[in-house]
Parts: sequence; structure tokens; C-alpha cells
Amino acid sequence: MLASEFFKQYEAYCPKALAMEGDPVGLQIGTLDKEIKTVMVALDIREQTVQEAIDKQVDVIIAKHPVIFRALDNLCDQDTQQKIVLALARANIAVYTSHTNIDIVADGLNDYFCDLLDITEVEDLTDFGLGRVGNIVPQTLAEFSEKLKTRFDLSGLTVVSYDQTLSQNITRVAICGGSGGKFYPDAIAKGADVYVTGDIYYHTAHDMLSEGLLAIDPGHHIEVLFIKHVARVLREFKSDVTIIESEALTNPFIIKS
Repeated sequence: MLASEFFKQYEAYCPKALAMEGDPVGLQIGTLDKEIKTVMVALDIREQTVQEAIDKQVDVIIAKHPVIFRALDNLCDQDTQQKIVLALARANIAVYTSHTNIDIVADGLNDYFCDLLDITEVEDLTDFGLGRVGNIVPQTLAEFSEKLKTRFDLSGLTVVSYDQTLSQNITRVAICGGSGGKFYPDAIAKGADVYVTGDIYYHTAHDMLSEGLLAIDPGHHIEVLFIKHVARVLREFKSDVTIIESEALTNPFIIKS
């Protein structure tokens, strides 16, 4: 099957036009004007992802995080990131990125997070559709944190709360995959008791608490669930393309208990 026909089906589900302005989505490396047999779904494209794709004879990688996020001034093997791009080009492996558009689209990644956490009556967190907010069965912050750890298969997470509020009951949750700390005012405006997002800065955490908002930082890497979710979507297409899920470890952080 032509890659262009395959990704036409994907874009009917997740249009590139939904992406935030300036976000690099769609084809980043190679061509879609070729016959393909195997597509690999990945969160990140690092050296280990490239080797995995070569070993498994992958034709296209569809990734959550863009392999080229900023414009390149040159393309040479003296730069680590550029070496990744060159290796993919030499191996004739195309790269297609689905970044903020898969966060925004209905039945996308943030909706999948809500399903996992039993969040109901869901609405968009921001005016442009990023993130979600909804209701949960009343439970304590400690109980919800444990559910998040279990459902997302985490070894640990960071709770933004002074000790005495771990027993606080919560009924409304906002969530934004990736790095969404700057959207915490939207969570407050939508009446959230707790905001789940990655990469929360120290001083932002203080500001959240001062404004009455609890938060949980499970890490940016929860977006690895993109792999499972998008692989399921792709397997529902009418095609003879084999969909595989990347097994390369790309989380740069180890949580030691």
C-alpha cells in the first residue's frame, strides 16, 4: 500500500490542521510516495529507536515527538540530532509526526487519559482544545494519585500539595499530557480541584497552591501511551500494513525508590 494512502486515513482521524501554530506535524523525513509494509509507532526518535526501526525493517515511523522540532542550519554528522536524521534518510525510513494534533483531536491522547482515569463529563481544558477537564467519583488526593500510578504503570510521581492536603477530597480533574504547566489558570477557571501534567516547575507549583489548585506531575513520559493508542487506531484501517509498537526505552529519567 502507498504510504500516502495509508496516512490519508490517519489524517481523516487526526487532521494536521488541528495542531498548534508552528507545531511541526506530518511528514518530516523521507517520502510517502512509496509502497510500505511496516509502520512503527513510537513516542520519541532517538538513536535506539532508529536502530530498532532498521532491525525490524520498518518503512515509516509515526512518532509523537517531532524528530526535527526547530529549523536545521545544516545537516552533518557532527551533531547528535542531525546524525539521527541522516541515519533515517540513509535507511530510507520515513518519519511522520503527530504532536499537538493528537492531543487536541477527539478520541486522541488526552481523551484516552480520561478514559484510563474514569474522568467523565469531559470538556476541553483550553480554548484551542488542548487538555481535558471532567468529573470523577469523590476520592482523596492520595487515592487518586495511587490510581494514576496504577493505571499509567508508574513507579512514582510528584504530588504538588502541602502534606495536610493529601487527604483532601477531589471531584474534578484537569489533565494535559506532556508539559502543560502554563495552562494551570485554565484548570482553575474550569473548576478543577487537581491538575495532572508533566514538567511542573518549582515556582509554578507554589503559584498553583497559592491559588487553591492541587497538582500531580507524573512526568512527561506518560505520553508513551501514544504508542498503544495510535497503534490501535492504525490497526483499524483498511490496509495490509503491519503495525508494530516501538519497544525502545526512551525515558531519560529513572525513579529510584
